[in-house]
Amino acid sequence: MQSARVIHLTARDVSLVLAAFTDELPVILHWGARISATDDDLLTFALAGRRPGLSDISDIPYRPSLLPEHSRGWFGRPGVSAHRAGRGWAPSFVLAKIDVDGSPVSAPVTQAGATSIRLDARDDEAQIDLRLEIDLTTAGLLRLRGCIRNGAASGAEVDLLEVEDLMVAVPVPTKATEILDFSGRWAHERIPQRHRVARGAHTRPSRRGRTGLDATTVMLAGTPGFSSESGEVWMFHVGFSGDHEHALERGDGSLAFRGGELLLPGEIRLAPGAEYVGPWVYGSYGEGWDDASARFHAFLRGISRSAKRNRPVTLNVWEAVHFDQDAASLIDLAERGAALGVERFVLDDGWFRGRSDDRAGLGDWSPDPVAWPEGLQPLADRVRDLGMEFGLWVEPEMINEDSALARAHPDWILRARAEVPARYRFQQVLDLTQPGAFGHILESLDALIRDIGVSYLKWDHNRDLVSAGHPATGAPAVHAQTLALYRLLDELRTRHPDLEIESCASGGGRVDLGILERSDRIHPSDSHDPVDRFEILRNTGLLVPPEMMGSHVASPISSATGRTSDLHFRCAVAFLGHFGIEWDIRELSDAEQTQLSRWIARFRRHRPLIQTGRTVGSGEDDPSAPSMRGIIAPDGSEALYTVVTPSKTADTLAPLRFLGLDAERRYRLTASVPETLGPPWQVPDWLRAPDLDDDGPAPVLSGALLSTAGLEFPTFHPERAVVVHLRAEASS
Repeated sequence: MQSARVIHLTARDVSLVLAAFTDELPVILHWGARISATDDDLLTFALAGRRPGLSDISDIPYRPSLLPEHSRGWFGRPGVSAHRAGRGWAPSFVLAKIDVDGSPVSAPVTQAGATSIRLDARDDEAQIDLRLEIDLTTAGLLRLRGCIRNGAASGAEVDLLEVEDLMVAVPVPTKATEILDFSGRWAHERIPQRHRVARGAHTRPSRRGRTGLDATTVMLAGTPGFSSESGEVWMFHVGFSGDHEHALERGDGSLAFRGGELLLPGEIRLAPGAEYVGPWVYGSYGEGWDDASARFHAFLRGISRSAKRNRPVTLNVWEAVHFDQDAASLIDLAERGAALGVERFVLDDGWFRGRSDDRAGLGDWSPDPVAWPEGLQPLADRVRDLGMEFGLWVEPEMINEDSALARAHPDWILRARAEVPARYRFQQVLDLTQPGAFGHILESLDALIRDIGVSYLKWDHNRDLVSAGHPATGAPAVHAQTLALYRLLDELRTRHPDLEIESCASGGGRVDLGILERSDRIHPSDSHDPVDRFEILRNTGLLVPPEMMGSHVASPISSATGRTSDLHFRCAVAFLGHFGIEWDIRELSDAEQTQLSRWIARFRRHRPLIQTGRTVGSGEDDPSAPSMRGIIAPDGSEALYTVVTPSKTADTLAPLRFLGLDAERRYRLTASVPETLGPPWQVPDWLRAPDLDDDGPAPVLSGALLSTAGLEFPTFHPERAVVVHLRAEASS
């Protein structure tokens, strides 16, 4: 019988079984529900499916490894595509070493809890060294990445190794016959699309130099009819902020997710001893996508500063003043915000030199002497005197041609040709790979943060990277630019440990774990229209926990869609997130001030639950039934749900199940409902319960009934939003 080494990793309710046969690259035999097996069982299981063929290579179907190899009979996309001036393009790797938690694997079978695996391999003929890293976090989140090293001796006949692709592959059972992924556009990000798995590859490339407004963000494969609460689901994400690809490939008896960075021609050319490290690629398994999503949330909460302090209620002044800025107006807004209960005040675009519109000024990061003759210090001091933090909008990766910086350094603008690329929003991209440009931006931001006392940066990125080459050579620069951005963020956070950063990119154009490891929240969309925003928050929430998604109440008429919504609807939709305001609050009536301040107080009271709870009801659902986003306390003691009725439905009443509740407990129901729900006969008694803030008598029902059978919920027109609070009754 042929030899094999088998590694079984477990975490929570997840198992990963990996096997290495002789000296081939390992394969994943099982990734999914946790299994219990003896060492003998695992070894027999691994060897049972081996088909030796002719010297292990023949027309017998090849079981693809973590990096499928064309040289071993894989006719899909290879995991590694590299060459030396056209030679050595079909590598065949020989496994040299396997480590688990840093120790070499010696026994035929290794079984461990959540841990890590490191694999080293080499192709002597092609002179390529390979390293693969695999982690299974304590929450059961899988992540892996590859590293290619030029193993040639210096002075070899062809010593440069050009890497075109490094795409790791993770197998999925072929019983996963449906795909759910997302598309989008500006102000309407993450639109779901679901379809059957077909033969061949379903690919979602992004070549925008940032994650992309149309990027899928996550890709899900699942058993037929999988949903937020049922069916087996495998969810994937490429954690990189530059060009990248998600793909699901169906072959002969195989199905696998493939992901990695998309490299431009000639972008990675390795000298002897140099290496290229691919981005982390993530996978999460669950019973329903809420379960899979929870593993991503646990990972982000483990590394994010957002998890370590209460999320401050934020006022962003963009929609209040736009580019028309002066100290008196902004101080007035700050004072009004503080009176409402705001805890963070953010000065948006328009504060810096020459910035009277979006045609000039990017790159000149000092206060405009016309708008701010005394600088920003008086405003920042007044904001802090009012008990709020001071935040500032910046777009450090961009430059206007009409700026002092561009006039002094036209050689700092990315371009692939002699002429600069076409303008977008009257701006170009600053080449952060150049030490001078990098140092200038770093020191400019460092001085602003230090001298003014900035505690929060809204970091924007308002154009895709087109013809983004190094100015001196024209060579492609997206990969190096992305890594330079990471270095810039890392250095700022090292210098200012308490600084918080928001990732904004024309709204939700840069949402990925590469940027989220270095920032504290995202701007999910430039659309604050609550109808669209509700779905954007739900679908973005598959990857990002609620407290890391900016969720603001804007003006009654949406600047993105022109739709009019009442204040209750706007507040209810924004409630389950990082709550804030993006509205000219000088316009508020007395009644609106009272209502908005009450919602702010509610958020401050409930935010410990919002930023620690488990989300349910995320993602797509029946468009003719009420939509729901919920957050459940880790111990099941309470829950919050925002429910939105559909714009069109044939039903007057629809059952609403409160997912995720403890079936053994009894819950007290309160709700915050619009002032006018509809005709009295249309509204069930439970919705006439005490308000969310009241402690009076209220309906009490079992978690089993609420989560399984549900309650009737009326459909109102136009749409309405209701926030429901469920609190477990004390045990008798």
